[in-house]
Amino acid sequence: MKSKPVSESCTEAQYLVLPHDTNMLGTIFGGRIMEWIDTIAAIAAFRHAGKVAVTASMDSLHFISPVRLGDVVILKASLNYVRRTSMEIGVKVEAENPFTKERRHTASAYLTFVAIDENKKPSPIPALICESPEEKRRFQSGQKRWEARMQSRPKPNRSS
Repeated sequence: MKSKPVSESCTEAQYLVLPHDTNMLGTIFGGRIMEWIDTIAAIAAFRHAGKVAVTASMDSLHFISPVRLGDVVILKASLNYVRRTSMEIGVKVEAENPFTKERRHTASAYLTFVAIDENKKPSPIPALICESPEEKRRFQSGQKRWEARMQSRPKPNRSS
């Protein structure tokens, strides 16, 4: 299986925040942002794996600044770290005022996806080629997050 560079699966999407996306305060529903994050991460995962990949987890999500009705939401997804069948995808979310062009960071998330085969079993994926210093730094950070996830993962109950 041929390794793939990070650039081959980078994905960007933009959405206009409309009334059906907002709450009574005129700010976006957090669940809508979560949906968009999951969707763009899935696209990046499919591009890298070349097959179906499913969401295994999303690390904590913190909303840094509000997204308002009429803002343009920009989501950028990129692979950070890859193991044999799983991959971590980082998603950065920004909101842009379409009149002033001012952008602000509104959220970031790390998601783990697992590639699956036709039998719905984990399936091997290409290794990740990190070309820039930033990609190498994100790979190392992703590896540390993976190790932390493994440490905090619930242990199976073998007594039942």
